[in-house]
Amino acid sequence: QIPTDPAQRRVRELAMLSKQLQQVHPNVLAKVLKEGTIYQNEEIVVINKPYGLPVHGGPGIKNCITDVLPILAKMLENMKAEPLHLCHRLDKETTGVMVLARSKEAAERIRHLFKTRQVEKIYWAISLGDPDPSEGIVEIPIVEKEVQSHQSHYKMTLAPNYRLSPEDGKVVKIRKNRNAESAVTRYRLLASSSACSLLELQPITGVKHQIRVHLAYGLGCPILGDHKYSHWSKLAPQKLPEITLKRLKLEQSKARHLPLHLHAHRLSLPLGEQLDLVCKPPLFFQKTLKKLELDVAND
Repeated sequence: QIPTDPAQRRVRELAMLSKQLQQVHPNVLAKVLKEGTIYQNEEIVVINKPYGLPVHGGPGIKNCITDVLPILAKMLENMKAEPLHLCHRLDKETTGVMVLARSKEAAERIRHLFKTRQVEKIYWAISLGDPDPSEGIVEIPIVEKEVQSHQSHYKMTLAPNYRLSPEDGKVVKIRKNRNAESAVTRYRLLASSSACSLLELQPITGVKHQIRVHLAYGLGCPILGDHKYSHWSKLAPQKLPEITLKRLKLEQSKARHLPLHLHAHRLSLPLGEQLDLVCKPPLFFQKTLKKLELDVAND
């Protein structure tokens, strides 16, 4: 039963997004990843990670990338190939450039490059609102906290080192939160329209959910489709501006189907030579850019 109304069809398309790959046979998933390969040499295989596909398994997860690494290796090389190795991780909802290594040694070397911040990572995100200033660096530590609400849950949040004193408005240093990790994100506005922005982001550190938290709580510009970090205490779908809903041909009641628009666009990897790995955003992301009239020069 495919709805004829384009708006309903779009909602259905979005709702299906993460389900699709969860329901296929692992061989089919490996084939999808193989077809999405953007680069390979004797050391690495670089894939375009699809939306809604977790890197690791867990409760209720049928398919994840780790599980199909042995199948993918055989499909890419031959039946005797050893399984591919993970070098870094992307969140389940994040799409884009992901590096896999063909050997344990290569994996260790690449993990070390990530750990020592020698890999340059460039993400694209569509956010609500425009960051002010339009270019800059967010440097605020991040910590995981329990949210006390009718349904208790955990979120990453900011743990700033400074605050304004209520008495005289002076800047005072706060006692450091021992569990907070330092987090640094560069950002730059590429385009804005329909109460949204297309941002280029460079996470200098690699803290869990860093980009999402820095955009939502640091800049007040949550990522489109980020239902977790668009508010603090509620577990509710993101509230979207009228103009955005109109352009997306979406009703607020259907906003929960909107996927997270965060894409690992480019990785620069110093492996002997400088490898520049670029991955264009997935179809749903491109469609959203069009609908919101966020025109970006294709670089």
